[in-house]
Amino acid sequence: MSSPEKHTTERITWIKPWTPHLFSFRCTRSPGYRFTAGQWARLGVLKDGADKPVWRAYSMVSAPHDEFLEFYSIVVPGGEFTSELARLQVGDSLLVDKTNFGFLTTDRFEGGSDLWLLSTGTGIAPFISILHDPAVWERFARIVLVHSVREAAELAYQDTIEALKTHEFFGEFAQKLTYVRTVTREAVPGCLAGRITSLIPSGELEAAAGLKFSTEASRVMICGNPQMVEDTREVLGQLGLKTSRRGAPGQLALENYW
Repeated sequence: MSSPEKHTTERITWIKPWTPHLFSFRCTRSPGYRFTAGQWARLGVLKDGADKPVWRAYSMVSAPHDEFLEFYSIVVPGGEFTSELARLQVGDSLLVDKTNFGFLTTDRFEGGSDLWLLSTGTGIAPFISILHDPAVWERFARIVLVHSVREAAELAYQDTIEALKTHEFFGEFAQKLTYVRTVTREAVPGCLAGRITSLIPSGELEAAAGLKFSTEASRVMICGNPQMVEDTREVLGQLGLKTSRRGAPGQLALENYW
């Protein structure tokens, strides 16, 4: 007897281009698919003439209670997966592994009153999902979302973040959220200039957030390219913050978004 399929076939329902190289998309969601805010899915596309699909990891932008799955993607020129994904249109099919993955979730932490969400590029994706989890707003006294990009056009989801302030549920907690944008390759009013790894030791990030990093209060989630994640972990380590591990809770949770 053949084993049941380990994936479902979903249909793309919505596509939003942000820049020529960045776009978001939604697909249908199997009623049996469950995940925790901050986790990622394995998505598969089948290239013309190929026998097997190509799979890649994508964090969910959508909330666990949404009836759809939403993802945020970069187009890698000549990329085996993203080039195929970028060619898909509304109505086309996409494979979704039935299993959810990842540990960039707030249950990694014990204690703490301040939640820092540090992201670069498409690494903001899981944090949008996390910000739609009511339990996060009830648990933390302060939430700081930091999004670092090269150019202002890459500051995706600004409207979504601002809409939280007037949301029927999250609006009452709006004062808890501080949204810090940093752009590294052009000067943009209202945005910091520089990389997260420079803004932390200089004190500029803390000043913009109106909040200090501390081992007692701070719980920090980091998502971006591997070098950014490692460099940020090292910088925060100099402040005494340690990675949270099974059996040894700490202050940091990491995800290499690559």
